[in-house]
Amino acid sequence: MKIGAGYQDGCEFAVWAPLLEKISVEVVNSQGEATALLPMDQDDRGYWHASASYLPAGTLYRYQIEAEGGVEAWPDPASRYQPQGVHGPSEVIDHSEYSWQDQDWQGVRLPDYVIYEVHIGTFTDEGTFEAAIARLQDLVDLGITALEIMPVAQFPGVRNWGYDGVFPYAVQNSYGGPIGLKKLVDACHQHGLAVIMDVVYNHLGPEGNYTGQYGPYTTPRYKTPWGDAINFDDSYSDGVRNFFIRNALSWLRDYHCDALRLDAVHAIYDFGAKHFLQELAEAVDVFNNDHAYRTYLIAESDLNDPRLVRPVAQGGYQLDSQWSDDFHHALHTRLTGETIGYYSDFTSLEMLASAVQERFAYAGQYSPFRRRNHGSPALDLPSYRFVVCNQNHDQVGNRMTGDRFTSLISFEGLKLAAGMTLLSPFIPLLFMGEEYGEKAPFLYFVDHGDEGLLESVRQGRKEEFRAFHSEGTPPDPGSPDTMKKSTLSWPTDSTTQLTEEQQILYRFYKRLLKVRQECEIMNISHHPEIKAEHTNDVLFYTRQKENGDLIFLANFGEKTEKVELPLGNQTWHQKFNSDSPEWSVGGESNAESDLPETISPKDSSTLAIPCLSIVLYQADPQA
Repeated sequence: MKIGAGYQDGCEFAVWAPLLEKISVEVVNSQGEATALLPMDQDDRGYWHASASYLPAGTLYRYQIEAEGGVEAWPDPASRYQPQGVHGPSEVIDHSEYSWQDQDWQGVRLPDYVIYEVHIGTFTDEGTFEAAIARLQDLVDLGITALEIMPVAQFPGVRNWGYDGVFPYAVQNSYGGPIGLKKLVDACHQHGLAVIMDVVYNHLGPEGNYTGQYGPYTTPRYKTPWGDAINFDDSYSDGVRNFFIRNALSWLRDYHCDALRLDAVHAIYDFGAKHFLQELAEAVDVFNNDHAYRTYLIAESDLNDPRLVRPVAQGGYQLDSQWSDDFHHALHTRLTGETIGYYSDFTSLEMLASAVQERFAYAGQYSPFRRRNHGSPALDLPSYRFVVCNQNHDQVGNRMTGDRFTSLISFEGLKLAAGMTLLSPFIPLLFMGEEYGEKAPFLYFVDHGDEGLLESVRQGRKEEFRAFHSEGTPPDPGSPDTMKKSTLSWPTDSTTQLTEEQQILYRFYKRLLKVRQECEIMNISHHPEIKAEHTNDVLFYTRQKENGDLIFLANFGEKTEKVELPLGNQTWHQKFNSDSPEWSVGGESNAESDLPETISPKDSSTLAIPCLSIVLYQADPQA
C-alpha cells in the first residue's frame, strides 16, 4: 500500500489511520494558513486517500482530524519533507524532478565493503550533505568503499545524533533535505562508493512524534528504553509493518541507497509467526529482482543471534550481515584495561580469539555480566555476514566525555587496533576521523524545543553514567558547544595540518587497506579455514586461502614475545609489519625486533613479536 504524499500529474495523498472517522487534507501557505481543504476517502484497510491534479509539487499540507476535542491539524507521519521542522507542515516531494547521474552504477559487492561511518552534522564545519561531497575523494584515496550515514530522518532542531527521528520518510531539513541527500548519494556513486543509510525501526523520538494522533503505531505491550515499542505484532500491526517496509524501500528506490543499517534490532519486539525483519528482507529481495544491482540489509544487534542472517529455510530472517559487538568489546578491553559494565565479560585475550575464529565470543556460554547464557553458535556463517570495528558512534559517544581511542591508548595501541580490525576476515567499519587519530571527542547532543524534555535528557545522562561508576558531570547535551566540540578537525590541505603521529597513522591506515586488497582478505572465508590461538599477550590466527595462506600476529603485551608458529613446509613472505621504521615517529624500530622478510621451511618457526605490534605473513600459493 502506498503511503504519504507524492506527485504524478498532481498531488496524491495517502495516510494510514484505521480508527479515525474523518480526515481531510489541509493545504497551507508558508505561514501555516489554510488555503484549501480536500476531503479524504477511507478504504477497507484503514488508508485514507485524496488527490488534486491542480496542486503542484512543493505544496505544503497537514491532515485535519475531527475528534472528540474538536478539529486539529497535524503533519503527515509519512511526510517526505518537513521544511519548517518537526512541528511544521509537510511538503509534497516529486522524486522524478532530480536528474540522477549514476545510471552506470552497479553497486559494491558486500564482502568488498570497507565502511566509513559519518555523522553529517559534525563531518564538516558546514554540517550539510553537499559539504560532505568535498571529502569523498579523500575516502576513496584511503581505501573506503562504503559510506555509512548516521540517521537523517527528520529530528527536532538542528543538533542530534539522528536516533530521535520522528518522520522516518523525511530527510533532515538542516542537512539539506531531499535534494541535498540525493546529490551526496549521486556523488558517492560517481566516486565508486556505496551508501549505507542508518534507519531506526525500534522506536520514534520523544518530540514531534504525531503518530499517536493517527492510530496504534506503537503498543504498550512492550517497553523500550525510549517508551512504548513500535507495534509490529499487536492489533492493527499490518499497517505499521507496511509503514516501515515502504520506508525501507523508499531509501533504496528514491534515494538510491545501496544498503540499510538497521539500528538496534534487539529492541524490535515481534512475536508473530513471521518476524518483521523477515518480511522486510523478503520485500527487499523482491525490490532487488527488478533492480540493477543488489541492495543489502545490515543489522545492529547485541543478541549474538545468527538467525538474523541465516536463510529462511534454516529458520532465519535472511538479512545480509550483522554487527559483532564482541569483537569491539574484547579489543577495547584488552587495549584500555577497562572492565566496567559489559567490558567485564571480555578480560581475557581468549575472548578476542574466539570472536575472530567463531564470529562471537559468546555463542551460548554463561555471561557473568548478563548473569545468563548468551548468544548462539554461528560457525556455519561466512565472514562477510559480520561487521566489526574498534570505534563507532555508540562506543565513543556513549562515554561521558566522548573520548576516542586517541585519548585512551598509546600511538602503538592505535596501530594495533587498526591492524586487528582492517586485517580481520570480517567487514571492517571505521568511525569518522579515526584514520588520522582525530582528537576531538564525539559527544551526545540534542536540540529539543521542550525545556522539560531537555532537562530529563540531562538527568538521564547523569544517571546513566552514575550507574557506570563514572565521575564528573557529562557535557550539556543541549548546548550548541557540545556539538561544535564534536566536529572533525579534518585538515584542509592533504596532511599539512596533521601532527607527525597523525600523518603516520593516516598512511598506516591507507597501507593496511591496500594490503587487505592485495592479500584478498575481503574474499569470503568460512570457519574451518580460520584458526585463532593466543598466549597471555599474543593473539595469532591462520587463514587458509587459495592465493596463499595467511598468518596474522598481534602482541598486546608490553615486551617482545617469542611465538612458535605452525609454518609447515610453506615459504612465507612478510606483507605488513607495524614495527617497521616507516610507522614510527622519528623512523625508529624496536631494536629487539628483526622479523624476517621471508621464512622458508629451513628457517626457525619461532618469531620474536615486538610489543604492541602486528605482523602479517602470506605463504606462496599451493601448487
